Order: sequence, then C-alpha cells, then structure tokens
Amino acid sequence: MEVHSPATGAVLGTVPVADEQRVAEVIAAAREGRRRMAALPAHARAGLLTTVADRLRERHEELSRMLAAENGKPLDQTRGEVAAAANIFTGFAEEAKRLFGRQVPLDVSPGLEHHLAFTIREPLGVVAAVVPFNYPVELYAYKAAAALAAGNAVIVKPPEKCPLTLEVVGRIVAEAGPPPGAHQIVHGGPEVVRALALSPDIQLISLTGSTTAGRAIAELAAGTLKKVQLELGGNDPMIVCADADVDRAAEAIVLGRLARGNGQICCAVKRIYVEDAVYDELAANLTARARALTVGDPLTEGVDVGPLITEAAARDVEDAVRRAVEGGAHLAAGGIREGNFVHPTVLTGVRADEPEIAKEIFGPVAPLVRVADAEEALRLANDSDFGLQAAIFTRDINRALSLARRLEAGGVIINGSTALRSEHLSFGGPKNTGGSRESLHDTLREMTEEKTIIVMEALA
Repeated sequence: MEVHSPATGAVLGTVPVADEQRVAEVIAAAREGRRRMAALPAHARAGLLTTVADRLRERHEELSRMLAAENGKPLDQTRGEVAAAANIFTGFAEEAKRLFGRQVPLDVSPGLEHHLAFTIREPLGVVAAVVPFNYPVELYAYKAAAALAAGNAVIVKPPEKCPLTLEVVGRIVAEAGPPPGAHQIVHGGPEVVRALALSPDIQLISLTGSTTAGRAIAELAAGTLKKVQLELGGNDPMIVCADADVDRAAEAIVLGRLARGNGQICCAVKRIYVEDAVYDELAANLTARARALTVGDPLTEGVDVGPLITEAAARDVEDAVRRAVEGGAHLAAGGIREGNFVHPTVLTGVRADEPEIAKEIFGPVAPLVRVADAEEALRLANDSDFGLQAAIFTRDINRALSLARRLEAGGVIINGSTALRSEHLSFGGPKNTGGSRESLHDTLREMTEEKTIIVMEALA
C-alpha cells in the first residue's frame, strides 16, 4: 500500500497490507503475548513505557517531520503531537503502578461480619486499537500505552493514509523489549478492522473515528460480547455571549478550528452561536484573523494551515461551503480549494437550521449563527446528534456555570476553545459521540476488569 504526501502527492513509502491469514497469525501471537504481558510486574510495565517515552523524545524532530509529511499538519503542530504522545506514555507508566483495588466492608450484611472481601484489577487480554488519521501518534499512545500499562497485549491498526510514523514508533516499542506478541501493528483497511472486531480472541476494540464506523464495529463486536471503546464524531458548539471578550473568542475559533489540525479535529469548534450585540464585531475580528493565516507546505516553518488528508476530503468541505452559501450564508473569508488545500473559511449570516452545520464539516470552516440570547444559543447547541465538547464565552461566571450544566456535552470549556485535550482529563461524550471516555484514568479502567475475592471467616 503506497503512502502519498497530501501536500505534493509524492510517494513517501509503502506498508504491507495484511491478508486474512496474516491477521489470524497476528491474533494468535497476541493470544500468547497477553499471557507474557500479564505476568510482568507493574514496575516492569512502567519501565517499558518509560523507555518508549524517552526514545520518542530522543527522536522527536525526526518523527515530527515524518508525521507532517504524511499527515499534512504543520510542523509546529506535529511537534506538539509527538511531545504529547511521549507524555502519555510517561503518564501510563506511572498509572501502571497505581492499579489499585479496594477493601469492601461486609459487616453491613447480617451474617457476613467475619468475612473479608477485596477487589483487584486484572488485564482484559488482547486489545485491538483502531487509530484515525488526524492525530495518529497521539491517539495511538492513548490506546497502546494504556493497553500495555494494564498488562494486555495490543494489536494496532494504523490509518491507511498515514501509517509510516506509527511503523517507526512500532519499532521503537519493539526495541524497548515487550514480550513477543504483546505489541503488534497490522496494516489494511475495513477488512482488517472487521476481522479484529469479529475475533473471539480479542477482548476489547478501541476506535477513534466516525459514528458510522463506530456503529459498524459495535454491531460486529456484539457477536462475541467483547467490550468496545468508541470516541466518535463531534459537532462542537461555541456560545459567545454579549459580555464576552470578543478578541479572545475570535482567537479561540482560529486556534480551535481554522489553524489546528487543518480543521480535521473531532473536538474543533464547528458551530458558533453569537449574541446579536457582538455578532458583527466578532465576525469582523475573525474574518481578519482568518485572512492572515498562512496556507502552504506543512514542512515549511511558520505555515498555519496545511492540506487536508485527501483531495476527496477537501472536495467534501468545498461542497459543504458551497451548499451553505446557496442556502443564504455569506462567504466572509476563504472558500477556496486548491487540490488538498482548503483556505480558512468564515461563513456569516448562517441560518440556525442550515443543514450543513447539522453535520460535522471536517475542515477549516467557521460558521457564525446570530442568536437573540444565550438561551436560544443553548437550545440550538443541544439540538444535535453529537455531544463531545462545547465552549462558552462570557464574563459572568454564574451564566457560564448555568450554561455548562445544561449543555449536552462530555466537556465544556469556559472562555476557551473546544479543541482542548489533556491526558489527565476525561475525554468523550454522549449521543452519537459514542459514550466512552479516554484519559490516563478512564482508559486504564476500561482496559482492565475487576475481580472480587472473599476470604471466609478471615475476621473471626
């Protein structure tokens, strides 16, 4: 399978595509690797992950450049992603030593006063990790490092469009010395994911991807009752109140939508509801900022926006913008597509019922909807099939907390962009976003199971 630069179309390398027999071999090796991995003491698992983190930092610039070339994000952003991945490995190395159980009092039940009960956490077995194209190294780390920290074996399916950096990361993990079969990478498309989801030898499948893909995987996984961890789409709203710091709000839209990940982020700002009193001011501020952004080769220092992952993806964004304009929106900035590149786009005068903003436009597009007040904005924000993240801009803390409590989202950021994620924070949301949560703490619990042990008459 050839891997092409989204910026130039040049062939960057190739990876082997696994056939049915190869996938079966990988699963069989993981079945053995899970036993060896589960036998490693916590300090050994922590040491393994720490070694990986150190080597990611040593090869930081090399990996960052490779990722920018195949993924299309500007170099400054891929540097941040590789650094985040190293921090995630370090975090899970620490959490590997904190898989605590609990002692459960039984003297609340008559007749059980003399017995002792406690719980321990054990690895699930084999985890399959399906990684998306937009943040492949960082999201790989959330899945693979967690699986290894918990004592599982992990099979990683990288994104088809940008798998090369993860190939190198896979070699870095191998050099750190995990047990044979405990960490494997297998390349391919939907047929590989299908085989992993159907296999009875895999205990959990973790996917970051589209809602359509999540539903398909959940249906396949149900046949073997394996656990699924789904972080799916988002259509993240921002509410800008009349008392907001408009300049700060505009900056957050740029950083959280137009100039990060080339707009291809599940938690990017995607719908902006602005109170009438500040609408024109915000629109002018944001338009000026969008026009000042630099579009170009992601390997060039100082570039703000690179190419989308494929030309087809760029065409989808272009078509969504065209349909919104046909529906009455005004093109205040951008709207230009050049191959895989979509210039940062600001749409003003967008109708609240515009069909295009009910979807997840996966590119650098900021649609502004005028509202009468924050209550109207709240109603429109919640009128969505998704519930990942939301943002509120206001100087009134009471209003901020009231809106935050009522927003149907997994995370709410006050006076900041929705495109915020830290390994320590629970990440995920309700509705078609999937319902799962990822973090150093949440993911580790998902990738272990609890066992209760009772010692009869221990306290007699």
